[in-house]
Amino acid sequence: MNRNPIIPFILIMAMGIGLIFFMSLEGLNNADEKAKEAEHGEKAGGEGEQASSGEFDPEQAYKDNCLSCHGGNYEGGMGPALKGTDKSVDEIKEIIKNGKSPMPGGLIQDENLDAMAEWIKSLK
Repeated sequence: MNRNPIIPFILIMAMGIGLIFFMSLEGLNNADEKAKEAEHGEKAGGEGEQASSGEFDPEQAYKDNCLSCHGGNYEGGMGPALKGTDKSVDEIKEIIKNGKSPMPGGLIQDENLDAMAEWIKSLK
């Protein structure tokens, strides 16, 4: 009649440790798959799709590379707002190519800089 109250906590702890162990193994498996993709020349983040289709889509490149810092509505966040920027197209190209702290450079290939800068400048 007198139940031990610690047994449920021990069971939950054991299940949690088991879950962590199996999730770690799954993560290692995913890391191996990503390494194999890199060896075969596939690019992560959708860049391989853009390169293979031949057409550059600035909006897709934004979603792949810029969204996390500049926001879903181009309103800014960690990075500045892109809507209604007062920078010229050449200034935008320079920032995309070389970066500007904390933004890294080289997120967009050089041949696509013009299209990306024009697209950013056109945001209203």
